[in-house]
Amino acid sequence: MKLWTWLGVAVLGVALIAGAAFLNRGTILSMIARSRMPDVAPNREVAWAQGPATPPTGERPPNVLFILVDDLGYNDISFNGGGVANGLVQTPNIDSIGRQGVSFANGYAGNATCAPSRAAILTGRYATRFGFEFTPAPVAFERMVGTEAEPGAIVKPKFFKDRLADMPPGSTASNPEAVNVLSMPTGEVTIAEVLQARGYHTLHFGKWHLGGAKGSRPEQQGFAESLGFIAGGSMYLPEKHPDVVNSKQPWDAIDRFLWPNLPYMVQYNGSAFFEPRGYMTDYLTDEAIKSIKANRNRPFFMYFAPNAPHTPLQAKKADYDALPQIQDHRTRVYGAMIRNLDANIGRLLQTLKDEGLDQNTLVIFTTDNGGAGYVGLPDVNKPYRGFKSTFFEGGIHAPFFMRWPGMIAPNSRYPYPVGHVDIFATAAGAARAQVPADRKIDGVDLLPYLQGQAQGRPHQTLFWRSGQYKAVLDGDWKLQSNEARNKVWLYNLAADPTEKTDLSKAEPARTQAMLGLLKAQDAESARPIWPSLLQGPVFVDKPGGVKQQPGDEYVLWDN
Repeated sequence: MKLWTWLGVAVLGVALIAGAAFLNRGTILSMIARSRMPDVAPNREVAWAQGPATPPTGERPPNVLFILVDDLGYNDISFNGGGVANGLVQTPNIDSIGRQGVSFANGYAGNATCAPSRAAILTGRYATRFGFEFTPAPVAFERMVGTEAEPGAIVKPKFFKDRLADMPPGSTASNPEAVNVLSMPTGEVTIAEVLQARGYHTLHFGKWHLGGAKGSRPEQQGFAESLGFIAGGSMYLPEKHPDVVNSKQPWDAIDRFLWPNLPYMVQYNGSAFFEPRGYMTDYLTDEAIKSIKANRNRPFFMYFAPNAPHTPLQAKKADYDALPQIQDHRTRVYGAMIRNLDANIGRLLQTLKDEGLDQNTLVIFTTDNGGAGYVGLPDVNKPYRGFKSTFFEGGIHAPFFMRWPGMIAPNSRYPYPVGHVDIFATAAGAARAQVPADRKIDGVDLLPYLQGQAQGRPHQTLFWRSGQYKAVLDGDWKLQSNEARNKVWLYNLAADPTEKTDLSKAEPARTQAMLGLLKAQDAESARPIWPSLLQGPVFVDKPGGVKQQPGDEYVLWDN
């Protein structure tokens, strides 16, 4: 009997330990993640390369300041008639770019998630043309998001363990650098390379997220100077810093992964890691201002890509304290991040003016994709349906502005659909730079259209794809195909811009014709460089944290 008693006690002990480990898995995962973090040195000054001491003589090509923010929703800026918390957070500096130049009424992101969209922007090509189809993410991230559903979820995500064997060598290792293997092909030509060949000094700030394999880093893809982070995100301040206010979304597997795994660090041109100085968005802006001053006497291209307002939701205390009228904590943190972002963009614009550069600088502003549903805020993309990761308008219909005094009429509104893929050709056109002739460029130079020299639509069709989930915009008609659900949606955006009435059954011939367009585009696309490891539901009309009900619309998204 004693043996059985001891065995029973042992089994009970193992069960208790396992139970405790499960209940505290977040803490345990955090400890493991922290133990794998690279060494990070204290902040150090960046010595920016100095341009000429005097202005050049003769005609000078325009500077290009390209501002790409992260996960900003269509309704997060006051320009579009809204703003966070029903307009309690105004964005006068972002709005000024649209008011002093052109706002694109139908500007579309390159993809519904960050990395493929960024690849399309920098190359002027659909990222599916060169296999950069999915957002690079650590295997641990894919496993967590692919296995941990929201409480009470009616549709569960999937993690495809068997596909790990098809991942590129080295990409599945447990160290933080493994994800860098998942990189944009080095043979792609970026707008930085095109403008560098034209004599521009090229600068990158903030998020890269196009990989860190040899030849893929920003300083190896045309940027003379790069300050930021290769991964898809960063902490804005250490979690327990006295000047930060945090908001966590406990229902969200993405959020649970980010907090213990994101570092607070930057690199300059591949240097050893070091800490930023203060709140990340402030720091990147401080350094960008220094570099504008350093380059005031030569043409420059600046790619300013802060990670705000992407999760983790972390506001600077001063911005949070400035919004006491917002009662909901999460909304207030998010609104404080938008407030800070807008103020820093204002600082960049003011620096251009102070240095006498604003009249000869093309400023482009947009976001990589729509606002994320997993932050738990329902109105980030209002009036559009859908969130980040969906090809409903909320996921891809982006704020998109261009300002160039004397070349683009102020207070103009361009009605026809344009895309992120057009930024490459437009910046090259402004600089009179030569674009590659040895490959298909999907974007077009928008300047002739904005100046009345070209008529009609810049694009008859635009395409999006993430694995088995695809979309095409043909004229005013938009079709989405979610093959994992064997479902299509068809909308006439001219009559129904908020996608309320699915016409796929009422328009069978058009549906089949547009499915044919997707098939033809697939034939021109490359095989993904790596397979999707997860497939998860993204609900169209409800943000994360809201109870799901049978009949709620959703898509199955691959990554």
